[in-house]
Amino acid sequence: MAKGLNKVMLIGVVWPKDPEMSYTPSGVAVCKFTLSTDESYKGEDGNWVSKTQYHNIVAWRKLGEICSQFLKKGSTIHCEGKIQTDSYEKDGKKNYITKIVINEMLMLDKKESNSVMSDTPNGHAETVSDKSSSEASGSDEDLPF
Repeated sequence: MAKGLNKVMLIGVVWPKDPEMSYTPSGVAVCKFTLSTDESYKGEDGNWVSKTQYHNIVAWRKLGEICSQFLKKGSTIHCEGKIQTDSYEKDGKKNYITKIVINEMLMLDKKESNSVMSDTPNGHAETVSDKSSSEASGSDEDLPF
């Protein structure tokens, strides 16, 4: 039985620059970008307060290639993944960086098709249309109800 859950869901805008694609020495694709999320609430003085958070996003393999190909600065997406914290040492001081490693991505811009991109366990991306099964098959005759 699992002793915890590490799952993140974010809706935001790719900002302030386009995703950057690179490859590991062994040839594995990795795409990195920043996702901006906004939160608004009424402050104690009754005025609206807006807070923006910036999230370091990493997409591996085919999902990374898809993100690099289809996303650009200003793209709105929904993504799911896990939080990962890495550390490095600089000038004798230990530094930490938190990133979101995504395994699913949904493009929310109207000009893009609404499809889910998933990084499957076998390392291949899978496209799942948001159409219902009756729309996808084109006929209601083979439905069991």
